Amino acid sequence: MTDVLMIDDYELAEACAIVTAFGSERFGYVVTPNVDHVIRHYHDPDFRALYAQAAYVFLDSHFLAHLIGLLKRRRHRVSPGSDLTAAMMSSVMKPNDFAVMVGGSAEQAHELRARFGLKALRHVDPPMNFIRDKVAVESCLRAIEESSPFRFCFLAVGSPQQEVIAQKLKERGVARGLALCIGASIDFITGVEKRAPLWIRKSGFEWLFRLVQNPRRLAKRYLVRGPGIFLLLPHIELRLRRPIAVPREVPTMSGTSPLTAATETVTPAA
Repeated sequence: MTDVLMIDDYELAEACAIVTAFGSERFGYVVTPNVDHVIRHYHDPDFRALYAQAAYVFLDSHFLAHLIGLLKRRRHRVSPGSDLTAAMMSSVMKPNDFAVMVGGSAEQAHELRARFGLKALRHVDPPMNFIRDKVAVESCLRAIEESSPFRFCFLAVGSPQQEVIAQKLKERGVARGLALCIGASIDFITGVEKRAPLWIRKSGFEWLFRLVQNPRRLAKRYLVRGPGIFLLLPHIELRLRRPIAVPREVPTMSGTSPLTAATETVTPAA
């Protein structure tokens, strides 16, 4: 079996510009596949269906990009979800832009409001393992929908829970705005979990840095499930979706003067 994962092949600045321009007149959601997601995508048809309905699929993993480049001689751009989330909060969102954070703690929500001046950030805190409880899922969905239209909804409840919630929001057709499935991004931004230095992230060894920081929680993911990617990679194809129009004004990650894109439409590398 060959598993085809459709991706939008953009680097961080381009992805940031695309997400920034989405608006609040419709609903869509962003997923950022890492190695663990790609393995799940291969084995789980339900997870594949969740990815198939995403508005944008940006590659999260430098490690995976390097591995594909080495073994398949194909280059893919990377736009890590944690970096994209940080860029949205620090460089894109204005103080009165309405946003929702699902997951994380009340203390983290307070810190984000204070640090980035996000006066209209609402926090929704579903219980642990809520995805198994239909009542809790319904309560979460309604809380998000009551906050609509929003500019961004940050779904920080882990995969595949966050993708399930995103797809249900799309299916119900009530919410308006862009939801981002962001995993541990809030923990990185608020310092709950230490982020690897940039050079380690770009080298593809952020997974090792995280494993050293938290071996008990991450050993199964990185040492048991993760190596399966080497066996699956011959049966996995990252196929490029049609190019997306990138706004000419591409915000910098520092929030200073914007960069100007060379063209309005970026054609992904083959």
